[in-house]
Amino acid sequence: MQNRQVANATKVAVAGASGYAGGEILRLLLGHPAYADGRLRIGALTAATSAGSTLGEHHPHLTPLAHRVVEPTEAAVLGGHDAVFLALPHGHSAVLAQQLSPETLIIDCGADFRLTDAAVWERFYGSSHAGSWPYGLPELPGRNQLRGTRIAVPGCYPTAALLALFPALAADLIEPAVTVVAVSGTSGAGRAATTDLLGAEVIGSARAYNIAGVHRHTPEIAQGLRAVTDRDVSVSFTPVLIPASRVINGHLHGYEITPVAAAGSLRKGLPCRAFHLSDAGGAAAAHRRGDRQQPAHMPSRWTMDAQTFVAIERGQPGQGHRRRRGAIDDLALGWPETDGLSVVGVAP
Repeated sequence: MQNRQVANATKVAVAGASGYAGGEILRLLLGHPAYADGRLRIGALTAATSAGSTLGEHHPHLTPLAHRVVEPTEAAVLGGHDAVFLALPHGHSAVLAQQLSPETLIIDCGADFRLTDAAVWERFYGSSHAGSWPYGLPELPGRNQLRGTRIAVPGCYPTAALLALFPALAADLIEPAVTVVAVSGTSGAGRAATTDLLGAEVIGSARAYNIAGVHRHTPEIAQGLRAVTDRDVSVSFTPVLIPASRVINGHLHGYEITPVAAAGSLRKGLPCRAFHLSDAGGAAAAHRRGDRQQPAHMPSRWTMDAQTFVAIERGQPGQGHRRRRGAIDDLALGWPETDGLSVVGVAP
């Protein structure tokens, strides 16, 4: 609960507040110490078709904000804020971002600015490329990437794959050809009702989708891995939908170049950060609910990391990635990265 207002408090708006991603952003903001002591104020909450309703109609669990009226997602409403989260469908962020001040910190939770190659963007998304912004995965080398006013939040599957694989690739421990098989819950597809996400279609089933290299996160994974090695990287990626709401469990494989005495030498390359666990073998998705930990397990012969995290919390749900928004916001605003982010899960 916010007890007081502070002069010059950081004012934050959330566009797409009625969706899963927007709701998770607001949950994190409400639990942030800067909100509690008044240094952070939650400003405009906007949406498209939900404009005019109250936030409580969409997120009844966000009781401190339940009475707030959702406004239209327009530049005139979002202007005047210090920071704006864009939790919008793909293709909607670019036009809106152009209308906001270059001094406003914009954190885009969609895919619009993640890919650097225009041809690759057009192939996978079928629209004109809007450009690229600094990639907001704090664990990757180059923390100064989060010091500008424009940040592209990574996708959920890329978050798991990159954190698992980049230490081994950067150290030349594995071949630059990797296999990623990951399961995800339904929140990654967003809140819009579709037949394939109905309970009757999902419960009791598991379904691989967008296979054979057509999933939009495939080039994002490859791009992130190429950034830590001077070799070209090929990625085989198979996503699987399971009957769960919040989960990413990824099993990632790469053939060894040199024997990994390995978990020792590989562990040296792991990011020494608050949210990365090593040798957490067998971690279940249920153990990660409510926290931000990124467990990694490294057996001997194969180099394989199993990344398990609660997708909507660590990436962003509106499109299948629920993830590091809280830490990104902290770093970009100069606050400690761990502020407001729990490392203790909820079980059972």
